[in-house]
Amino acid sequence: MNIKVNNVNLYYEVQGKGNPIILLHGNRENNKIFDKLVDCLKNKYTLYSIDSRCHGKSEDTKIISYDLMCDDIICFIKELKIKKPILYGFSDGGIVGLLIAIKEPNLLKKLIVSGPNLYPKGFKLSMLLYCRYGYFKTKNKLFKLMLEEPNIKIEELHKIKTPTVLIVGSNDIVKEKHTKLIVDNINNCKFERVKKATHSSYVVCNKKLYEILKKYL
Repeated sequence: MNIKVNNVNLYYEVQGKGNPIILLHGNRENNKIFDKLVDCLKNKYTLYSIDSRCHGKSEDTKIISYDLMCDDIICFIKELKIKKPILYGFSDGGIVGLLIAIKEPNLLKKLIVSGPNLYPKGFKLSMLLYCRYGYFKTKNKLFKLMLEEPNIKIEELHKIKTPTVLIVGSNDIVKEKHTKLIVDNINNCKFERVKKATHSSYVVCNKKLYEILKKYL
């Protein structure tokens, strides 16, 4: 399905019946990374799997930023009158989730994020070099996005009232001390480190994500 919110056409899929969960993918991905998770949850929940702007089947706008994507999802929730959804965001989707919880503290029932960062230097050097090389070779604005954003201040995390869970892989692309900084500055934030996992290995097209998330839902 398609919907126009915040002056952008977003593609999304809805499956299941029950309390609402919104699923947000990472950079240069689309909603299909959650197909196995949706299959596991659709008997108990209504799943909204969204393609972010400039991704998948959503509109490829000239400008993209995390703040814009944040506003897109806020408008999406309000336009469809989705009451107190749980939001799960992976990577870029996790960043968007944090921004939503900062901007609209009472909008979400719960926020679960995997592998977010507050600013580009939260990445390990290998990831920064990968993004720089990717942008040098392709001039893709999605690489540029990761090199220049987000720019979330520590004090902004203190505004988050939504019950929050932060999950990372044991071999994540985000620095351990950076993840700890995020967890320590969100009130009562729960934390889980997934053993023998990279940034995305337990998330993308993997039923393991269901086993991890079900205890927090």
